[in-house]
Amino acid sequence: MSRKTQTICILASVCALASIVVSCGGNLREADRLDLSHTPVQTLREMFAVQSRNGKIEMRFEAPIMETYDNDTSKIDLFPGGLSVYSYNEDGLLESVIFSDNAKHQVDKTGRTSDVWSAFGNVVINNVIKHEAIETDTIYWDETRKEIYTDCYVKMYSHDGFMQGYGMRSDDHARNSILHKPFNSYAIPERDSTLVVIDSVNFIGAFPKN
Repeated sequence: MSRKTQTICILASVCALASIVVSCGGNLREADRLDLSHTPVQTLREMFAVQSRNGKIEMRFEAPIMETYDNDTSKIDLFPGGLSVYSYNEDGLLESVIFSDNAKHQVDKTGRTSDVWSAFGNVVINNVIKHEAIETDTIYWDETRKEIYTDCYVKMYSHDGFMQGYGMRSDDHARNSILHKPFNSYAIPERDSTLVVIDSVNFIGAFPKN
């Protein structure tokens, strides 16, 4: 190989290496600009999850989309398309359902706080066995303490009447909901003793005629 040809080959190699460095440098700069704290590490469509104990279903979760974010201190699951939570009693019957426009599940890796879920935006809690309903804007579920609570404005509907106020606390099956600061509520003074309440969700068989 002539000296001139060798010089051209060396120059070509240097140019190719410079091109690679510039190209990689551009990609690295884009990676540096990427904020991983605002980028999901996982995205699930049509999410469906079941929580069970001793072979019995306790909870069922459904959401059109779930985004997972992870950092050094916490792991966060977001449900921007809404979340539906179905809770079952000890006999395996569907007892309560929670619907919301948005939700978040945060696990603290440091161990300083509990495992807490939050649902917000048109939150509706239905106890399908007791035929009771709760409406509010935001609800929190402490999975460790097995309770749901809020400090927001709450509306509660039941066979005994209507209640409204601020702040509510209950077990996570919505069996014993307590309104903290009620106002302008009304109750049904006397109920029909012949009234038959049917669990239309878990009922098996023919419905009686009206």
